[in-house]
Amino acid sequence: MADRKPPRRTRERILETSLALFNRFGEPHITTADIADEMNISPGNLYYHFRNKDDIIGELYAAYEATVVPLLAVPDEPPPGVEDLWFMLHVLFERMREYRFLYRDLDEITSRNRKLALRFADLLRRFDRTVLELCRSLVRTGQMHASEREIGALAANATLVSTYWMSWQRVVGMQHSASGEAGDVSLDHAAYHVLALVAPFLTGDGRALIERLGEDYL
Repeated sequence: MADRKPPRRTRERILETSLALFNRFGEPHITTADIADEMNISPGNLYYHFRNKDDIIGELYAAYEATVVPLLAVPDEPPPGVEDLWFMLHVLFERMREYRFLYRDLDEITSRNRKLALRFADLLRRFDRTVLELCRSLVRTGQMHASEREIGALAANATLVSTYWMSWQRVVGMQHSASGEAGDVSLDHAAYHVLALVAPFLTGDGRALIERLGEDYL
């Protein structure tokens, strides 16, 4: 007889249900009562595990951060190349998709939760530094021609595009949606558009790689 999986704890179910509802409808439109109703549990049962909705969001963010921070480590050897930047962006956007409500509702969430706002700001600075170090490595190995000032601006723009891509895409998509429902947002083109910021500074195989990726994405 096959072993039965142990039942999920209520706390884990609350987090899974909250993430699904936040992603589907947008965090501002979901209350703790909605989460409890979706799970068919009492609000008191939910409050036994989490004091309020911000506590749930804080734990979801911690889980997201734990999966992203390892991606932002720049290897020393061998020197990173364009492929490393592409891989980081590809996996990063997949993680962002899983927790997309954090980015789509970023201003709303951080405006009322200072602790999370500080943690998110630190994560964005890490991403900025990672892009900066990757570009510096490309310059050192002759794969890229750019000044330190240009690299700094490039890293900042890459962070900006990555952070607000979903908000931009959602607003543009609403022009074609009568309901304006906060549904899933495709990130298929996001990595390419960040790479496109780097492409003009690249030479040789690196630039050819981005051109091929552009054909795949677009």
